[in-house]
Amino acid sequence: MERKKSKTIRQFIIEQVEKSSQEIVRLTSKKFSISRQAVNRHINTLINDGLIIAEGSTRQRKYKLKPIIEKIFHFDVSKDLQEDIIWRNYVRPLLNSISPNILDICHYGFTEMINNVVDHSAGTMMAITIIQTPINIRLSIFDNGIGIFKKIQTELGLEDQPHAILELAKGKLTTDPEHHTGEGIFFSSRMFNRFTILSGKLYFAHNEIGHDWLLGFEEDDAGQTEGTFVIMEIDNSSARTTKEVFDKYSAEDDEYGFSRTIVPVVLAKYGDENLISRSQAKRLLARLEKFREVILDFEKVETIGPAFADEIFRVFKIKNPHIHLMHINANEEVQKSILRAMQNGDSTPPFKERTLFE
Repeated sequence: MERKKSKTIRQFIIEQVEKSSQEIVRLTSKKFSISRQAVNRHINTLINDGLIIAEGSTRQRKYKLKPIIEKIFHFDVSKDLQEDIIWRNYVRPLLNSISPNILDICHYGFTEMINNVVDHSAGTMMAITIIQTPINIRLSIFDNGIGIFKKIQTELGLEDQPHAILELAKGKLTTDPEHHTGEGIFFSSRMFNRFTILSGKLYFAHNEIGHDWLLGFEEDDAGQTEGTFVIMEIDNSSARTTKEVFDKYSAEDDEYGFSRTIVPVVLAKYGDENLISRSQAKRLLARLEKFREVILDFEKVETIGPAFADEIFRVFKIKNPHIHLMHINANEEVQKSILRAMQNGDSTPPFKERTLFE
């Protein structure tokens, strides 16, 4: 019994140590009702077993997972660079210990991101990092090109780079429609537990529970990224499959196509402004006629104006009767605005707020 409890405590430390490095002793002590001295003994065991690393003085000590694998490769970027060969010769041999479903996801995401660098970045150099820890795998790809958000903004004539991120989050976005479907980033971001892009002054992230973040750096922020830096992380315990993700974004009567999308409405906001105008709504709705089912996710949206709601839930619906428009995660105030707009339209009954894909 004591051995089982020790194993549970150490697993908790491993799973939480990078999220709460300086607080891990306090958190573990509180969760398992044991002394700090007892927690430190478990931590020392994990250090001696080569699973975690301690850094800094006793008072400011931080802990992190010790990589099982940590490799960095550099490549000159040219049109002759082939993503499948890089995967087969450099990355795949490092990932022999992972389950087939995770290997498939890593294969898909990695080759899609490398192909984007070769075809779109206009860069000359690419660095690839593969890190595996006791709890996850991290694939990172950096290139010194024009930057993905700037590329999309320029090629598609968008207002700014945050607008490019909104378009990217919808899916089916490409600057080269003859050779690409625009699905790679969308599906990769949904397959991995955490997906991040840093480029220029912007940081975009999507996590496994469907939350999206868009952060901007100040003009003089030395941390801004030239080129593009993509980070994809998946937990070693993930049961997700590529098929599961592809199926999730196919409409119910469409067995194969990418016909359903989820749009994080919060990405249509700029700073602390509210979503009130028809122009904001039109920006949100751009290109959504490419899908048969559209789910608008109102997570983190506190309020919307009558014109914004009317443009989406009355005008757009009238113009696009073939599109099944739904919404999720709307608070009470937003829900009232939506229902008011729908009641001003035709007699179509309002959609019930529901759990996605129930």
